[in-house]
Parts: sequence; C-alpha cells; structure tokens
Amino acid sequence: MLLTGMDRTDGFLQFMTVLILFVFVLAVTWLTTRWIAGYQKTKAAGCNLEVIETMRVTGNKYLQIVRAGERYLVIAVGKDEIHMLAELSREEIQFHENGNGQNLNFGDILEKFKKQNAKEDD
Repeated sequence: MLLTGMDRTDGFLQFMTVLILFVFVLAVTWLTTRWIAGYQKTKAAGCNLEVIETMRVTGNKYLQIVRAGERYLVIAVGKDEIHMLAELSREEIQFHENGNGQNLNFGDILEKFKKQNAKEDD
C-alpha cells in the first residue's frame, strides 16, 4: 500500500508532538533539579556540620574528616556503624586552597589545567 499525503502529514505531526513533549519534560526536569539544588544549598548554608574530606578504605567503609561546630573529627563510616577515631585541630588539617584562601572547585582546577596546557603548546 502506498501512503497518501494525509497519512504522511499525520505521521509527521505525531512525531513532532512527541518530540516537543519530550523536550518539554526534559526542560521541566532540568529546572526542577536546579531549583531543588539551590534550595538544599541555602538550607545547608547555616549548618554546623560539614564533611571536609572522604577517603574510601574498602568497598563500603570510609574515613571522613568532619567539621562539627569548631571541632574537626576523624570518623570511620561503615555500612551500619559510625565510630569517632580522633579529634584534630584546624592546624593539623591541610586545606586545598588557592591563593585567595578560598577552596578550589572543579572549575578552578580545570581552568588552571587549561592554562598550563596552553603555555606548553606555545
């Protein structure tokens, strides 16, 4: 059977409708994710607890340095338990900072890497 012009038009319109709905759902999902991330960030901004660093020891066991108020604690985190191992002073912790005293984020590290590669290429 040959498709008539009307059948082709209907098929194209159905495809475009599905495509537009897909893009709409994708956009709503992205916006919702950004909104929730912003909400959680502002909610956690005034907290007295902060995970400074995490290191995996085995498959489901971790060592963490946690700031609790003005104290820094080393804790062992397992599947069903948490144990405090030691308390550290601020001077004992090595913070990864840039020259301005601010913590480096991934974007800063990437930019530094790009600049180094650009200098090497010249």
